[in-house]
Amino acid sequence: MPDAAPAGRTVAIRDGYPARDEIGFLTLPPRARLALAALLFSTGGAAIKATTLTGWQVASFRSGVAALTVLLLVPAARRGWSWRTLVVGVAYAATLSLFVLANKLTTSASTIFLQSAAPLYMVLLSPLLLKEKVRRSDLALIAVVAVGLALFFVGTDAPAVTAPDPAKGNVLALLSGVGWAFTVIGLRWMGASGGDQGIAAVVVGNLLAFLIGLPAAVPVVSFAPSDVPVILYLGVFQIAAAYLLVTSALKSVSALEASVLLLIEPALNPVWAWLVHGERPGVWAMVGGVVIIAATQARSMLAATGRWR
Repeated sequence: MPDAAPAGRTVAIRDGYPARDEIGFLTLPPRARLALAALLFSTGGAAIKATTLTGWQVASFRSGVAALTVLLLVPAARRGWSWRTLVVGVAYAATLSLFVLANKLTTSASTIFLQSAAPLYMVLLSPLLLKEKVRRSDLALIAVVAVGLALFFVGTDAPAVTAPDPAKGNVLALLSGVGWAFTVIGLRWMGASGGDQGIAAVVVGNLLAFLIGLPAAVPVVSFAPSDVPVILYLGVFQIAAAYLLVTSALKSVSALEASVLLLIEPALNPVWAWLVHGERPGVWAMVGGVVIIAATQARSMLAATGRWR
């Protein structure tokens, strides 16, 4: 969500979320809010894999719950809708859906690491869509992240119960990163036009993900009793609550600090999958993930200190 986030997360809203005394967790210190948000984000992969529902069912129902939660809690989410929010919402919907579908097919580690390559696509797309110049240091980032991406496809991980089709899942995770790059660029585009429609775009994206996935999600032929609380958790806490925590904290925390704290997400995501499901990502995937995270994090830290040229 914030620009400095290691997984490319960016937030474009500054006002309009509930007052701190309205929701208890918003009374936490800013840095604690960021850490809690990253912790919630990091549980996505393990929670998605914990359901017996299909990828389309999880993607649709999770986003439906998230959209409803934000609409109920955030007054600003009910106004400011325009054709721009629809355009950005489409990119965000693709990101949300592809992330879930990828998690159902490949390891959580591969999914979050491949999505974390979003800054690479942003560097390539920004000159075309935002007329931003590519700096010499950006070319170095492209080279390093490209090496990290290539490592994921050096060898194919053997299928497992929690990752039945790693090759296909890796492609979907990569496309999720592309979708997130378009989302971030879209949020910047809306910000440059004046006003702040980021929260509306988030709601629209979740609504679209819900509606697009619904035809493939119904009818629900079978489900486990545990699927219901898991879907509610994913929508209410892993998306909506985490989003509110980040946006409320960014006013008081620097980009550099936010970048470091939000490293909790990619660091813990594979850990939860291992603890809950015994999932072990391949060696090349882990090496590639470390390369991608290190490169994007270095860029975030140097940019925050004014040394990225």
